[in-house]
Amino acid sequence: MKEVENREIRQMKEYKIIDKRDTRSGFGEALYELGQSNPNVVALCADLTGSLKMNAFADNFPERFFQMGIAEANMIGTAAGLTIGGYIPFTGTFANFSTARVYDQIRQEVAYSEKNVKICASHAGITLGEDGATHQTLEDIGLMKMLPGMTVINPCDFNQTKQATKAIADHIGPVYLRFGRPVVPNFITDDQEFEIGKALKLIDGKDVSIFATGHLVWEALEAAKILNRKGISAEVVNIHTIKPLDEKAVLESARKTGCIVTAEEHSLNGGLGDSVAQLMARNFPVPQEYVAVMDSFGQSGTPAELMKQYGLDAGHIVASAEKAIGRKV
Repeated sequence: MKEVENREIRQMKEYKIIDKRDTRSGFGEALYELGQSNPNVVALCADLTGSLKMNAFADNFPERFFQMGIAEANMIGTAAGLTIGGYIPFTGTFANFSTARVYDQIRQEVAYSEKNVKICASHAGITLGEDGATHQTLEDIGLMKMLPGMTVINPCDFNQTKQATKAIADHIGPVYLRFGRPVVPNFITDDQEFEIGKALKLIDGKDVSIFATGHLVWEALEAAKILNRKGISAEVVNIHTIKPLDEKAVLESARKTGCIVTAEEHSLNGGLGDSVAQLMARNFPVPQEYVAVMDSFGQSGTPAELMKQYGLDAGHIVASAEKAIGRKV
């Protein structure tokens, strides 16, 4: 048996870092390319063009770029109005200002009115870093996924963010696209198909399922390597679309392994973990452990410091996986 386990360890698939880039740049590159290919794409920004990497679009398509100033509510309302004329508006600002500050406008003018607005949010989570708790949002996924008809996407790296940005242009209906500020490993190949609502299994496993989203996907892959060295076979699934959740993929994985870990740069309350827990409670209850921010605000610090401080790293995923396995009946 030991020989079989060692052979499985040697054969585990590993992902390599292509380069390191910020996910917001994936958004910016894709937006510029959409501007070239789709004349109906327009962009609106709340005084953060450089931070959102929207410069190329703004410089090359000035007639389709609207600098709204620090007036996020007006930006959302204007975007909703533009859809009536057949345009596909992409709004851009920090995640905190894209959601909590303008929630009423999003609810009434976009979600309830079923407008084809793409709400694109950078600097999400605690990896916004030194700007601190007032600018960091850990509640945005929960806020947005509760809105009927809203699609919520949280890609893991530069390439996947670029692919997701292009995909939402073809999707009819409101979308919340979440991405980040720091330079992180870019490991999804640029030819990997992105399908809204379809989870991406990265590693097959039999002992525990790790469902990760955003920046935590790379940490989940690193955790799987550590677990593998311990003789634990972890299945890693990239949940880039939190709503609609790929229920079939989640249930299939959970039925195979019998226990799960969810990992996200978001509050424990309302995020991916809650979505998975609701699904499991209705269909196949199994032990579940959460890697998330435990009901607190963020604080100022470097992204790396904060990820460690709040337990959003490979080590905590490993510990959570071992705990989940220990809870199996």
